[in-house]
Amino acid sequence: MIIALFIFGILIFVHEFGHFISARIFKVPINEFAIGMGPKIVSKTSKKTNTVYSLRAFPIGGFVSMVGEDEESDNPNALNRKPVYQRFIICAAGAVMNLLLGIIVMSILVITSETLPSTTIFRFVDDNALSNKTGLMINDTITKVDGVRVYTANDMVYEVMRSGTEPIDITVKRGGETVVVENVEFPTITEQGIKFGNIDFYVTAEEKNFVNVTKHAVVRSASTIKMIWDSLIDLVTGKYGLEQVSGPVGVTEVIGEAAERSMPDLLYLSVVISMNLGIFNLLPLPALDGGRLVFLLIEGIRRKPINPKYEGYVHFAGIVALMLLMVVITLKDILNLFG
Repeated sequence: MIIALFIFGILIFVHEFGHFISARIFKVPINEFAIGMGPKIVSKTSKKTNTVYSLRAFPIGGFVSMVGEDEESDNPNALNRKPVYQRFIICAAGAVMNLLLGIIVMSILVITSETLPSTTIFRFVDDNALSNKTGLMINDTITKVDGVRVYTANDMVYEVMRSGTEPIDITVKRGGETVVVENVEFPTITEQGIKFGNIDFYVTAEEKNFVNVTKHAVVRSASTIKMIWDSLIDLVTGKYGLEQVSGPVGVTEVIGEAAERSMPDLLYLSVVISMNLGIFNLLPLPALDGGRLVFLLIEGIRRKPINPKYEGYVHFAGIVALMLLMVVITLKDILNLFG
């Protein structure tokens, strides 16, 4: 619980700091910078800027209250008087900071790792390995899985997990030539009612140098973003159901399990949560940053804002829907925790 609160606190702080620092850059006055929601636990008012910095009771979010954000203001530096592009940057900055934090932590994970696993097969788990029986060989360097280009072992494992529940084509470099091995089969595992493909071989390690470390940091970050995006698409299309979605209670349990395993597992989970927070907030849904960005784009095209009253109705409906969804997911997580 303590570790989860610490991680949530950092992610919330980084997100809100993105809004805060970008607003400061564009000289927008800030009423309050808050971590958490609900009643204040502690607060301090800056004598220089008159900004209130507060820590609130419930660690389920935070906010940066800016002059001219939800009301008209005559202050020349108020948010409502800033150009559309500046408001767009301020609105998007929170999610961007979460993505940037994920990339930084992923880079630390890669730099501190003992080895950099490649996509070259070193040996199979046993003589009955399915992928070996259906065409893969030792020293094959896998370049594509089911038509998707892979650059690192993490890419490869993810694509096999996603597509390897059925026979798939694997493109390899073998003896200096590119070969497409058709209908390769992999063993499968089932987690929470969902079937995944599972690799049945070990890979060689790459030499650890600046180029490879940079490649792995960039590719693993991009692969994590792709994984989150794929999961959102799968949720919308019905591949995953509500039972596979977790809220703060479910995530807290998973964080505890990761912390018990190892620090790298905990850090990687933090990367996934941070990037997930960034991507989710950029979705064009009411009440989220992405929903506000849509209204700013419309304003930029029309050269005039939509009536704030109607925009407020849309965001209020979005908040109600998100709160109802959060209640349902939290109840589901609690039932799972005790059941």
